[in-house]
Amino acid sequence: MSARTVSVSGKIILSGDHAVVSGLPGIAMPSRQRMTVTFEERDSGTLEVRCDPSMTHPAWQNYLDHIVRESEKIADRKWFGTITIESDIPIGKGMGSSTSAVIAIARCLFGEGCENHAQQIEDAVNPGNSGLDFAVIWNNRPLRFQRGHEPKDIALPSSLAQEMILIDTGTPSETTPQLVAWVQSCKSELLPHLETIGRCTERIDRGEPLASVIPDHHRAQIALGVVPQPVQALIGAIEQEGGVAKVIGGGGRTGGGGIVLALHPRTPTIASIVRDHGFSLCEAN
Repeated sequence: MSARTVSVSGKIILSGDHAVVSGLPGIAMPSRQRMTVTFEERDSGTLEVRCDPSMTHPAWQNYLDHIVRESEKIADRKWFGTITIESDIPIGKGMGSSTSAVIAIARCLFGEGCENHAQQIEDAVNPGNSGLDFAVIWNNRPLRFQRGHEPKDIALPSSLAQEMILIDTGTPSETTPQLVAWVQSCKSELLPHLETIGRCTERIDRGEPLASVIPDHHRAQIALGVVPQPVQALIGAIEQEGGVAKVIGGGGRTGGGGIVLALHPRTPTIASIVRDHGFSLCEAN
């Protein structure tokens, strides 16, 4: 029996949520949260996928099984053994857990240099994906991404990863593909707000401080209809105390808004605001 272990990051979108699907630029960076996959291979039997307790939802298990089936289709073979997944990337909350799983499982099964195979799997299990998540997680570095262009390395403040605060506002009632499809169905009406988000990316790329860009990005996301009212109230309270914040993924129309990125010079102040609004800080931050 042989064993292979792979660890990959999640992703944090600084700018470009929903806009990248429409061909506008976005910027994202790897997260501190990571997913670790171990494949213990055997010569015969079955292939079992095991997850830690935070990932036992049937829809997530079905998704992982889909990744395995697509992997076997590409390889034209069966694997036997056990795939074990551990992760502190929140599932279904906009931090790229679905793409992290694709890349980590593909690297375990095919080896490190399997980018083309992993991309095929990503396109099969996440149809219509923008490509931003895959580029950032595969390359494990901050990138400026735009469909039809080579991803571009982007310099971000070295202190950013330590200064940012991630807030868990709950799982959206809609999946990211559902939200993307809804925004695209209203694209002609929503295009001015998507273009605002694209301009936010350009401003960051030119070196404008995130603290001055994020409020405009957040308001464009509100205009898209993907920031639930309780999350708007949370971010409003953060802004009143001198901070800035935005949803970092697809957001949500109902239910939670997924993960919110906040920048604030006084972390205890943020923690108090988050508690007052019934939300929680992400543990890894």
